[in-house]
Amino acid sequence: MEQLMDVAIIGGGPAGLSAALVLGRARKSVIVIDEERPRNRVTQESHGFLTRDGIKPGEFRQIAREQISVYPSVHFENDSAVAITGVDGAFMITTAKGSAFGAKKLLFAVGMKDLPLDIEGLNDVYGKSAFVCPYCDGWEMRDRKLVIISKGDHALHFAKIIAAWTSQYTICTDGPDEMTAEQREELQQHDVPIFDSKIQRIEAANGSVQQVVLEDGSILSCEGIFFVPKLAIGSDLPQTIGCAMTEAGAVIVDEFGKTNVPGIYSAGDAASQKYQVVAAASMGSMAAVSINSELLGKAWSERG
Repeated sequence: MEQLMDVAIIGGGPAGLSAALVLGRARKSVIVIDEERPRNRVTQESHGFLTRDGIKPGEFRQIAREQISVYPSVHFENDSAVAITGVDGAFMITTAKGSAFGAKKLLFAVGMKDLPLDIEGLNDVYGKSAFVCPYCDGWEMRDRKLVIISKGDHALHFAKIIAAWTSQYTICTDGPDEMTAEQREELQQHDVPIFDSKIQRIEAANGSVQQVVLEDGSILSCEGIFFVPKLAIGSDLPQTIGCAMTEAGAVIVDEFGKTNVPGIYSAGDAASQKYQVVAAASMGSMAAVSINSELLGKAWSERG
């Protein structure tokens, strides 16, 4: 594909697909470069997206691509971007397979990726009975006995949220709790048990958590786990090309998805800490509208 595309979208999750749909309908030429390894591939279902509640992540992407295929100006490339050069109006993207694509505008929808889970057994239950987002999976864990793996401010925050779905939960901090005396007292007042021993292992059967075994010999029986993951942005390209980043490692954008680099946008988990499918899709749509407006404005001026 040698011609200069209007937009290159790096990443084909909800944000990238939503942007591709809007831009395709706006008759813009688009290349979506996606290696098809989304973070939510470990989960059985996606929740909270109106009309698609409970859909399998792979099916969601398949339906989205089928609908986008109606618009002939959108093309998909199963690959990963490894280098980007150029400036607004003339970016060049090089991929791992050696392809090169030119685009006037860029949208980073690269998401986040999980860093290795250092608790034995957690990988075996992640996405099956261990989750990171109560809004995404709390309903399925309602009224069950849960363990929250978290510490410090996150632990107290998690405890307050998870109470909407169950009253049977224990906090396991997997080491020093990093809480203030006031935070511990608040949890004690609400009868929330706290264990600060390191986790030895998580025991499960066929993906269903049975118990959390601690190094001090404590055994916490449970039916599910919520934990705070360790994340990194899905690609280092935004930072490499000069995009400003937050301390948490996300791309800094305005309300329209614009970064500090002219011609470059970002949307979805890569530019947010909401980590919900519906939020990512919304951000992708808004970024696409802003990108289209920029392209239309330039074309209008050139014709004048």
